Amino acid sequence: MKTFNVPIIYRSPLIADIKKQRKEADKLKKDFTPTKLDFGGLQIFLARHFGFCYGVENAIEISFRAVDENPDKEIYLLSEMIHNPHVNADLLARGVKFLQDTSGKEIIPIESLKEDDVVIIPAFGTTLEMEERLRKMNIEPQRYNSTCPFVERVWNKSEQIGEKGYTIIIHGKPNHEETRATFSHSQSHAASIVVKDMNEAIELAKFIVGEKNENEFYDKFRKQCSVGFDVTKDLQRIGVVNQTTMLATDTQAIADFLKNVMIKKFNLTADNVQNHFAETRDTLCYATNDNQTAVRGMLEQDADLAIVVGGYNSSNTSHLVELCEEKLPTFYISDESEIKSKTEIHHFNFHAHKMEITHDFIPQKKALKILLTSGASCPDAIVEAVINKLKELVVN
Repeated sequence: MKTFNVPIIYRSPLIADIKKQRKEADKLKKDFTPTKLDFGGLQIFLARHFGFCYGVENAIEISFRAVDENPDKEIYLLSEMIHNPHVNADLLARGVKFLQDTSGKEIIPIESLKEDDVVIIPAFGTTLEMEERLRKMNIEPQRYNSTCPFVERVWNKSEQIGEKGYTIIIHGKPNHEETRATFSHSQSHAASIVVKDMNEAIELAKFIVGEKNENEFYDKFRKQCSVGFDVTKDLQRIGVVNQTTMLATDTQAIADFLKNVMIKKFNLTADNVQNHFAETRDTLCYATNDNQTAVRGMLEQDADLAIVVGGYNSSNTSHLVELCEEKLPTFYISDESEIKSKTEIHHFNFHAHKMEITHDFIPQKKALKILLTSGASCPDAIVEAVINKLKELVVN
């Protein structure tokens, strides 16, 4: 796999060595057991897969190259390059400015840009409408396009099934940058609709089978479907793709559910199911899948608590937290500074979207066991810093 020129400040000699050893011992990636780091009174079990993925390293390399190649120009990112506060802060410190926030609200008016300004497309991609808007201003958006190749693969799959007459169902968070970009691309080829979870998929199924009428559909999905969406026509043939950072199991469950709805409605068999349902399993991101599977493998280890490191607006990181929470106390932190002492940790509750403080989070015992992982946009250097902070508090 390609290697990227990523700033050394994001690297960790310790983590790099661990990952290298695991990769050499498990080239086919079939072993999802964690790596045990034994510090005597503290044992840390590090997930088999975590940290920067291909798409994130690609985006970092392109963004920092844009800065280096254009020292005398104004450089803008359409929005956060990735969902990690440290990386985004480093780009801001290099003079890069954000044009929009993560919801798409303009921070700097797009119309204020000049022809010789540089605009970077973030890892999430952007909408076709934004690309056209920039081109009309004589700014070429593809020059520094850091869209993740696996996001683009979803767009390609959407185009393929759209051209075959399938309506595109996107499993994603409607306001997430990636989902907005995917929706823009998919609706240029076919009728499209976003469902954020199984509950919305169940609601959509009621319109597929005719339990609910057209007016109710627009009340529910008006802001999540393409313009001119025809309930009577556009739910006859469907295919499911996803925001690449969702829970892989959730996407597959939604796809399986909707497939069964179509089978029952049209009395389909294995031989003719494709007449009404397109198989799209290969839109699941490899890194999302690996990281989630690694967390499940890590959770088979008995432990006292779990720590997940990453940006608080990171979709893929929040799903790792969600998996850990099913089994044991879990603390979602952005870096080691949130671990204030042996008796206090500041952590993010992504369900309530707020910071919380927990006291006495480390059990008083001789052999402490902690599970540790991080999101796909979290630098390994931060994970090493968390390990060192835990050693300092527990062992020293």
